[in-house]
Amino acid sequence: MAAHIAAMAPGTNIGAAHPVSISGNETKGDMAAKLENDAAAYIKGIAHKRGRNEQWAEDAVRKSVSITAEEALKIKVIDFVANDIDELLAAVNGRSIITEKGTAALNIKGARINKVEMGIRFKILSLLADPNIAYILLILGIYGIFFELSSPGAILPGVAGGIFLILAFYGLQTLPINYAGLLLILLALILFIAEVKVTSYGLLTIGGIISMFIGSLMLIDTELEFLRISWTVIIPAVLMTALFFTIAVSLAYKAYKRQPTTGREGLIGAVGVANTAISPKGKVFVKGEIWDARSDENIKEGEEIEVVEVEGLVLKVKRHR
Repeated sequence: MAAHIAAMAPGTNIGAAHPVSISGNETKGDMAAKLENDAAAYIKGIAHKRGRNEQWAEDAVRKSVSITAEEALKIKVIDFVANDIDELLAAVNGRSIITEKGTAALNIKGARINKVEMGIRFKILSLLADPNIAYILLILGIYGIFFELSSPGAILPGVAGGIFLILAFYGLQTLPINYAGLLLILLALILFIAEVKVTSYGLLTIGGIISMFIGSLMLIDTELEFLRISWTVIIPAVLMTALFFTIAVSLAYKAYKRQPTTGREGLIGAVGVANTAISPKGKVFVKGEIWDARSDENIKEGEEIEVVEVEGLVLKVKRHR
């Protein structure tokens, strides 16, 4: 309505100008009436100044009416319907407009069109501000920090994770963040890291997955659908995290339960050969080494023995059956 010249493309529509809250929260009562009356008076004043349909402008605010481009041209809401920019420029060439400095004629025949594209900086920032991209960066950052803490000295996961987290926080600052959701995701990170250090048999991982799922749902605090994190991003991220940590924890548990192969514990159950007769003491050959041994039973030289206990530098053995 405020433009000196208003044009629309075929197949487009105009209207539905009732004031709404950009936060998604509904305005009610006297405040809603105040906003509506102010917007209606404002748009009527603009329509009067530009010589456009004042009644329709007011209805667009109060009743949220909307019309097509052809209807808008017919009732003098707009000035032109144009298929493309070239057609629009040809239509407005020579038209007079009223500005603050007086009347001016538009002489734009043969004018060169300059298209101002978004710069690389703003393209990157726009990408980071996408809630799905910011969330993915946050998850990748968590993975990177986890790998670095679980395998100190790897360097690359820690560096990449730190960069991802900083980029994620940069993107999230442009969005309506629910800090409870963010804290739940950070709690999930702490629980995942704790699983590496503490043997909880998967309880910390389960808690982390639940915390991450609920935090992901709560992270963006808005009713606007396009600002929310997509389910097609949340569910795969949580499932992949659950799968990864389930495998990691199961491998850690198997390693924990595996029979030791080195040290004192690694000798228990080992099978060797009696180098000498043992009655009750003698020598045995176990894992490439000769040990002093004792037994509660008589064992002949050359018989197979099994280690049942380690007593300092002496092995307690029995006949292997």
